[in-house]
Amino acid sequence: MLAVAPMLDWTDRHFRYFLRLLTKHTLLYTEMVTCGALLHGDPARLLAFDERERPLVLQLGGSDPRQLARAVRIADDDGFAAYNLNVGCPSDRVRAGRFGACLMREPARVAELVAAMRAATRRPVTVKCRIGVDDRDRYADLAAFVATVAEGGCDTFIVHARKAWLKGLSPKENRTVPPLRYEFVHRLKRDFPHLTVVLNGGIGSLEQAATQLSRVDGVMIGRAAYHNPWLLAWADRLFFGDGQPPPSREAVLRAYLPYVARQLTSGERLHAMTRHLLGLYHGQPGARRWRRHLSLANRPGAGIEVLTEWLDRDGGAVDGTGANVV
Repeated sequence: MLAVAPMLDWTDRHFRYFLRLLTKHTLLYTEMVTCGALLHGDPARLLAFDERERPLVLQLGGSDPRQLARAVRIADDDGFAAYNLNVGCPSDRVRAGRFGACLMREPARVAELVAAMRAATRRPVTVKCRIGVDDRDRYADLAAFVATVAEGGCDTFIVHARKAWLKGLSPKENRTVPPLRYEFVHRLKRDFPHLTVVLNGGIGSLEQAATQLSRVDGVMIGRAAYHNPWLLAWADRLFFGDGQPPPSREAVLRAYLPYVARQLTSGERLHAMTRHLLGLYHGQPGARRWRRHLSLANRPGAGIEVLTEWLDRDGGAVDGTGANVV
């Protein structure tokens, strides 16, 4: 199994639609949606996605079992493939709401949350966590957490192979400073063979992902897929048995144009969609020129011509199959 990680401000519906033009089968996740936002805000806006984005998992943040159950029931008619509980985010705002990584200190509560969510849906409920939090960073702590949460009915754990330091590190630093401990995740799979264990953290290529799949059930790619989305153009062929070669970057951009046109008609700004395209030509001649051209999307009233001008003038000239950047 291959997935793209939920990333705040990045894995929105525009980026997810764009990724579906590159890979049909890779599992996609929404940004984290908090229970408070869903219960007291605009569910139609927060849960909106295009049918083409499936399979899509809704990630939820919360620490109240009744609220999480209500959130799941609100979303359950929308056709998400599964629900994922965030037990890994280290931000101060999330910690103030008593959810995210701080919940790893309360495995019994997480088990209760999972049980409440499962009672509200027939779809799978999964947990995304770290290997530890603060000084609770022994493998024994991780194993005890997983064993307890599994009793609540969770059989799939997506594990970011870094611990979270909630005392003194920023969310950005928590993505890079704590060392990766892949051996913790590998051991977790050995010790809990009946559970589905997905490894997350530091995976920068499909080759790395394929190597890890010999020891875990799945791999989740995060920022590498955002900064270099073209690596996913090969995912269906390498991981899902699809024999078709990937389309050209030009073909992908042309396939994105009807979606962009629809969104512009509904009042969306062009920049909201093109900001996700900056890495499309990563590693290719003309990549800098592409990024500079996309800056035109920030201008007031910018329209689809920003993309069509590139395609008519430069798109094919700097294109390639992407084989050299997988």
